[in-house]
Amino acid sequence: MNLEDLTQVSSWLTQDRIDAAIMVAVNVVAALVILLVAIAISAWAKRRIVALSNRYARLDDTLFGFLGNMVKYLVLAIGVIFILNRFGIQTTSLAALVGAAGLAIGLALQGTLSNLAAGVMIILFRPFRQGDFIAAGSESGTVTEIQLFYTVLTTYDGIQIIVPNGDIWSKSIINYSANPTRMMDLTIGVAYDADLKKTQEVLERISISDERALKDPAPTIRVKALGDSSVDFTFRVWANSSDFWALQADYTRKIKEEFDANGIGIPFPTRTLEVVQVPKIETSPVKSEGSAA
Repeated sequence: MNLEDLTQVSSWLTQDRIDAAIMVAVNVVAALVILLVAIAISAWAKRRIVALSNRYARLDDTLFGFLGNMVKYLVLAIGVIFILNRFGIQTTSLAALVGAAGLAIGLALQGTLSNLAAGVMIILFRPFRQGDFIAAGSESGTVTEIQLFYTVLTTYDGIQIIVPNGDIWSKSIINYSANPTRMMDLTIGVAYDADLKKTQEVLERISISDERALKDPAPTIRVKALGDSSVDFTFRVWANSSDFWALQADYTRKIKEEFDANGIGIPFPTRTLEVVQVPKIETSPVKSEGSAA
């Protein structure tokens, strides 16, 4: 580089340009610092929120993991806004553009967002937990997984059903596993010629014959109704929820066996057909037009 080149460089390198370069360098350094600080704060905030669920067993990991990510990206977004302001970029119009884009995306993903909101409500209020047997919407099964957008059920015959959370939250939820005990309510019909006192005694003996049946509340055996072809008894026994289905099946079989052993008849629908013979109508022969009178 000769003296003439140095003169041209010195003439180009004015004080304003030096100040502008220094300002750009300062802004770049400041932007890097802001970015690093935002990353550090977002990571720290996420860890603190996730740690809450680890500290308290009643809090759900899925919900607090989601909240931790939301806070993380919110802090990073604020950091980006500070960086843009540092370089003199107006963020008002950018915020309006992002808001409009968010509204359009929200309308397009309305169903998905409703499932997300329902998932947050399910995780927050916990109407059911993993392992519970529920009936929700038009499906029923054991809850195997709860996600933000859907819930996975497994039916009694091993079929997996993925139900959107919006369908679950918008309808009634029946949780068969929520309470530790359940009442078995059977209707037992016997023939009209059966000995009702003996039937009562047999049913009472059956109700206390199994150790899985709870003594408190006590079983209830009562005549319920006089049906079209049977006298109906109410057979109510309380049991632990874990024993309910097996005990109900065993009681049903045992009632049939004890009724057979004690000569108590169980009626079944019958139909009587009465055939009415229609009398034959005698008709006179019709004469043709050409026949004699």
